[in-house]
Amino acid sequence: MNLWLSPMLAQVAAKATETVVEASTETAPTSSSGPWLLLLVMAAVLILPFMVGNWLATALKVRDMAGRFGMVLLALTIAIAPFAAHLISAPADQKSLIHAFSYGIDLAGGFNLVYQIDKEAAKAGNKSLDAATMRENVGAVTKRVNPAGTEEVSVRQVGSDRIEVIVPGADAAKMLRIKNQITNLGQLEFSLLANRREFSSIISLAESKGPTANEIIQNGVLVAKWRPLAKDSTGKYKEVSTGGDVITREVTRGGESQLEFLVICAKPGDEVTGEELVRATEQTDQNGGLAVGFQFNSTGSRRFSKLTGAHLPQPGNESVKTQLAILLNDKIHSAPTINDRISGSGQISGQFTRPEIEELIAVLNAGALKLPLIKEPVNEFAISPLLGVEIRNTGLLATVFSMVAVFLITAIYYRKAGLIADLCLALNLFLLLSSLALIDATLTLPGIAGIVLSVAMAVDANVLIFERIREELAKGSSMRMAIKNGFDKALGTIIDSNLTTLISAVVLYYVGTDQVKGFAVTLFLGIVISMFTAVTVARLIFELLERLGKLKSLTMYNIVKQTNVDFVGKTRAFITASIVVIGLGLVATAVRGRDNLDIDFRGGAMVTLRFDGTQKTDIETVRAPLVKAFNDGISIERLLVNDEQGQEIELFRMRTVTDREEAQSSVSGESVEEQLRSTMREAFSDTPLKLLQQTIQISESTVIATVATENLSESQVLREKKFEGGRQFTVTLGQSLTPAALSESVKSGLLAVGSGQKYTDSDELVDVRHTDPSIAATVKGTSHLVRIANGVEPADAEKVAERLVSKLNGQPLFEELTTFSASVAGDTQIRAVLAILISMVAITAYLWFRFSGMTFGIAASIALFHDIAFTLGMVTVGAWLSRNAVGQGLYLIDFKINLTMIAAFLTIIGYSLNDTIVVFDRIREVRGKNPKITWEMVNISLNQTLSRTLLTSATTIITSIILYFFGGEGLRGFAYCLTIGILIGTYSSLYIASPALVWIMSRKQPEAPKAALPASPVPAKV
Repeated sequence: MNLWLSPMLAQVAAKATETVVEASTETAPTSSSGPWLLLLVMAAVLILPFMVGNWLATALKVRDMAGRFGMVLLALTIAIAPFAAHLISAPADQKSLIHAFSYGIDLAGGFNLVYQIDKEAAKAGNKSLDAATMRENVGAVTKRVNPAGTEEVSVRQVGSDRIEVIVPGADAAKMLRIKNQITNLGQLEFSLLANRREFSSIISLAESKGPTANEIIQNGVLVAKWRPLAKDSTGKYKEVSTGGDVITREVTRGGESQLEFLVICAKPGDEVTGEELVRATEQTDQNGGLAVGFQFNSTGSRRFSKLTGAHLPQPGNESVKTQLAILLNDKIHSAPTINDRISGSGQISGQFTRPEIEELIAVLNAGALKLPLIKEPVNEFAISPLLGVEIRNTGLLATVFSMVAVFLITAIYYRKAGLIADLCLALNLFLLLSSLALIDATLTLPGIAGIVLSVAMAVDANVLIFERIREELAKGSSMRMAIKNGFDKALGTIIDSNLTTLISAVVLYYVGTDQVKGFAVTLFLGIVISMFTAVTVARLIFELLERLGKLKSLTMYNIVKQTNVDFVGKTRAFITASIVVIGLGLVATAVRGRDNLDIDFRGGAMVTLRFDGTQKTDIETVRAPLVKAFNDGISIERLLVNDEQGQEIELFRMRTVTDREEAQSSVSGESVEEQLRSTMREAFSDTPLKLLQQTIQISESTVIATVATENLSESQVLREKKFEGGRQFTVTLGQSLTPAALSESVKSGLLAVGSGQKYTDSDELVDVRHTDPSIAATVKGTSHLVRIANGVEPADAEKVAERLVSKLNGQPLFEELTTFSASVAGDTQIRAVLAILISMVAITAYLWFRFSGMTFGIAASIALFHDIAFTLGMVTVGAWLSRNAVGQGLYLIDFKINLTMIAAFLTIIGYSLNDTIVVFDRIREVRGKNPKITWEMVNISLNQTLSRTLLTSATTIITSIILYFFGGEGLRGFAYCLTIGILIGTYSSLYIASPALVWIMSRKQPEAPKAALPASPVPAKV
């Protein structure tokens, strides 16, 4: 074990050293001693623990333990590093160690967006969807949402054609801004405007194609294309000369007239695009306006030089010039004339606004998306920071209760040995939390459950060892020999049982969502660390105390003493009962049908809503109007959380299987969120229940006579001047919003005026601020001043105000919103089924290898199928019972299978095998060299391992029950499945797995004898 841990600890030590040094240099950025400091800290981390360990071993006269002392002290030193770094570098208001971890959006609030590649658009653009292109797309999206690399944003590929963006702690305004940054194509292209002097044949071909042709193809090659002229923020065309002999046409698209130019396409291999850009910067053009400066790489310089050099003014006819077409996202923004050959750099002018220029530069520097994305995310999850923090606090409280319960049970039952185990469990928990902080793992609500479960499962190793020591002492062995044999004999079983759980954790990590991955990471780390603390640290403590004469005897409770249970004689009855119960459960599951599935696997939406007032409401009163409004079925959960003032408030979480694609097609122009809000508002309009909703009052608009320009920069003055002569009005809200959040609603209203064509740049035309200038812009408020620039017609400004009232007044407020598309849900179903199958196959293969034959693996798989099928049936039973008073008294809810519940199933697969492997190990030991396995061997083995089976199951069940009652609704389904699964897993190791093993190996074995036990009782062993 030490040989295995040594290189791993060395790598972790290097990481810990870097963490401390980075924290130190952050507090003293001007220091030039970084490399030396890194070297000194690394030397201290790697060498000092072994020096102290050697000194300690010498002082205690146990020199042979010096290396193990050093190993344990090294682990402790590494564990302290991330917390020390946090205390050094964290701001004064975040010194608490609770801020040393990165929290997922389910614990911190924020949003999760999943975008899908637009395959049709990619195919039309001759772009292939492959792994390399997807990696480039992920990189481009990352640069767009986090250009400086300082934001807490995670971008990653999901599946083969989706990209996931996770931003914890963000509000609605930031989510809308990031959505715009993601879907902006950022395609930059340099071409030529067609003129009759140089391109008469192509123009003739284009004219012959008629007014409906957009792409002009000659001999299979794209030679020209019609492209629209971009508009400025007021809806006017940007300044591009239409004189001379350039070719234009007027077309009608979407009910709007559109001016288009014929653009000449470069030959393949000569294209000049944004891919050749080195950088884009902000500049000022010759008229003092904002412009984009650009610089090409060597390939771009060569191609641009060739393009401009081939179309210089002809000698003697310098007044006739060719125009360069600069296109952004397939729209012409500028068309300067070509006067000289240009190679390395240039400038794009086109009446850009400040927000437009900033976003454009960010997008160009990030690079164009290699593959276009569908504009609306296929999956969206948003949760308010208030609800996220409440969920986090609830999860942490459940963790504390679970840890206290495990520690007390272990200490009381095993006494002195139990106290040693508790010390190792405390170290296990500390090392696990430190590892999460060190690798900057995202802690999620299922991740908290993983911490609790891993510590509870760590008790298994202690029980195995202690029961082996008890057995050795009962044989008359000395304390020293009992400790040695106890640890040696338990080691193989500990590794076997933990490896099966690790297999499930690895599979879960690769198929799970961000929240479920958090569970997989904590479970994996917890199991690995538990093997170190239970085997290495615990053994060191036991041997040290024995050598020092402090451990001369061990007394332990022995509730399960000598057993004489005829397990074999009851096998047939229990198997029959299992078949009946599982059959009924699966029938109930089949009858319930698709209602068993949550939106993760079916598609739909989940919202968390709140009613006005403090009076409590029963769940059926809430359900009735929602059932009428949503024809496809809903489920309701009741949540109790504390608000910002510490007052308990009541929330209701509704799930509906209305698919987002259907929603968008049924209500033109309405997003899924908007449709949910309007339907929800209508559902409760005629009931006594009043949703917590927004109210809005708008003052009469007035003309902005003058604007204040004192202490403003030149660009800020230019922007302020745009509002002179515009309109302004005061907005008073019932529920607080930040100016940025309200601004998004105003801008969307402005875009809607004229169907998005009249005012294309709403960012430059709208300004929202607190009426009280002393309030910071990031703080929520109820009184805001809305200003609309003079480029907007007064009548349109009034329409914006009217639209704002109609949109916000009475709008229900959601604490949480999740949407899943049906296509993503279908993929999730496949991944979940594959995860379970892969886990079972992998575990069967491991047992085949470990026990030198497939028989043990097949027998274990039969037991696993039994456990999963039983638990699945109980999910349906629990959901049905939740509708009556008995079920509600037991905290049952309308359970539906989601990815978190799949995590529970995979945990059951891993954990259920723990008991089975211990029994199989004992059967193999009892069997010896006998080629057959008999019923007598099974009975002996089950009686000898009964104590361990009941003890380990009891501790884990207690923790899962605590999670069930105190972990909150987010963990209720997980804990329910886990509790049922552990109970039935314990049962199956006694009455399913072992009989299956005998039946498979001894097809012709006689029926189980009625009296198959030894003559004398068998003491309980492991």
